[in-house]
Amino acid sequence: MPQDDAWDADASREIARSGPGRPPAGFYGAVPEEEPASPRDDGEAEEAGEEEIEVVPVRRQLSLAVAGFAGLLGLGLALGAQTSAPDSRLSYAIVLFGVQVLYLLAWIMALHPPAASATAGVSAVAAVVADYLAVNTEPPSLFPLFLVALGGFAAALVGQLFRAEDRARVKDSWRSTLLIVLGVVGYAIPVLLTRQPLGTQTVIVSSAGAGVALLTARATDAIFPKPRIAPQVPRGAAGVVLGAMLGTLASAGLGSVLVLPFTPAKGAVIGLVAAVIAGLVDLAVNFGEAGRRLAGDAPTFWVARHMQGPLGAFALTAPAAYALAHWYLS
Repeated sequence: MPQDDAWDADASREIARSGPGRPPAGFYGAVPEEEPASPRDDGEAEEAGEEEIEVVPVRRQLSLAVAGFAGLLGLGLALGAQTSAPDSRLSYAIVLFGVQVLYLLAWIMALHPPAASATAGVSAVAAVVADYLAVNTEPPSLFPLFLVALGGFAAALVGQLFRAEDRARVKDSWRSTLLIVLGVVGYAIPVLLTRQPLGTQTVIVSSAGAGVALLTARATDAIFPKPRIAPQVPRGAAGVVLGAMLGTLASAGLGSVLVLPFTPAKGAVIGLVAAVIAGLVDLAVNFGEAGRRLAGDAPTFWVARHMQGPLGAFALTAPAAYALAHWYLS
């Protein structure tokens, strides 16, 4: 039979090569198969789509300023404990009330708790009551300060329940409220310790350890902020480690000149605990600020932001000093 012109020998051979049920590529309108994208191309696309991580620069003058503030705060706490009269702690309590006000302002501005004005007012009252009890309670005990902190926390929560917008945030912000109240009450503990055996020496040693640790860490950041702990946090690991070491050394030196039962070894233990707590709290404040910045929250007022770390560090060092004075030195 006569064949159509399209079915020539070349076409037959092309169909045979293409396999059954599969028209030859590019023949009789068949669409050629697309080649899969290479893994290299996918990787380049993903890399192009990734956002660049912001690296926050370390400001040298600011680090030195925070270092000086931390050193002065530690020196003030130590000298105040050393110079307070045996039966008159009112002057030391007044100085510490000023520090409590600074702590309150810095942490209220940084954490933005619900009903900020009410929370600040309740915390200020708790600070005054805690200072009064630390000076006048007989016998001097930590339990009344614990009750003040508990009552202040409960009163602050009640004050946050009146307005609907504040009430909606209470469940998520109660930890911030607790930190604010505990911090202001914690600054009354050094006054309480000066009225107890070995308490004054413990305040001096712990304040020196924490102060030297923060001073060294911040000053090192101004000179050698490496290796960076995180790109968004303007701190270096070298300063944190060196601060803990020198803070322990300073406390060990004080332990060698104080009266028994203080020894260089016991001073080093107290200094190590104080330096580690102070360094970690200061670093945690930096991470919290970086987290708020990444979340798009309004930045904290710059003075409060940079005072928050040292103030929080000494506030949480005081309970540790009390515990060491009663469970380690006694």
